[in-house]
Amino acid sequence: MFSKTLTSGGELRPLEPWRAEEFAAHIDRAREHIRPWVGPSFVTTDVDGARATLGRYADRAARDGAGIYGIWDDGVLVGGVMFVEFSTGTRSFEVGCWLEPGAEGKGHITGAVRELLAYALEERGMHRAEWRCRSDNDRSSAVARRLGMTLDGVLREAWPVGGVFYDKQVWSLLAGEFTA
Repeated sequence: MFSKTLTSGGELRPLEPWRAEEFAAHIDRAREHIRPWVGPSFVTTDVDGARATLGRYADRAARDGAGIYGIWDDGVLVGGVMFVEFSTGTRSFEVGCWLEPGAEGKGHITGAVRELLAYALEERGMHRAEWRCRSDNDRSSAVARRLGMTLDGVLREAWPVGGVFYDKQVWSLLAGEFTA
């Protein structure tokens, strides 16, 4: 099985549909914390929803279009990273993340996203990485900065949550700018 130890001490592994129960339990712990920052279909409420979410990513990964990876800390799933989009045609992709509040501040996300960037840019020959986050998500913007990304711009009121529209930042990193 693929497993990568992160510099933070966490472990990065594929998050596959057979892990639906573990993913559902994790989302129960993280739900209210991540709800404002991720898409509504990601914040599942039961094992069937968790299986459906992981199944969508598995289907897209099989077509070379996405992928989702969990982060385990001391054997407990605490968050993860994903290729939200992955287009070999345009050689561009978008990375995303989520994390339980108790796992914040350890460097798990920065290390895990750096692994995805290395894989996509170096091994797969992709050209452009994107990171999108709400403009008021300071932690997410800080990750983009630590990874050496450039703020390309802000999409005004492009992130609806609970009937309120928030601005969305678009960050990018080009292959020639990446240092593993």
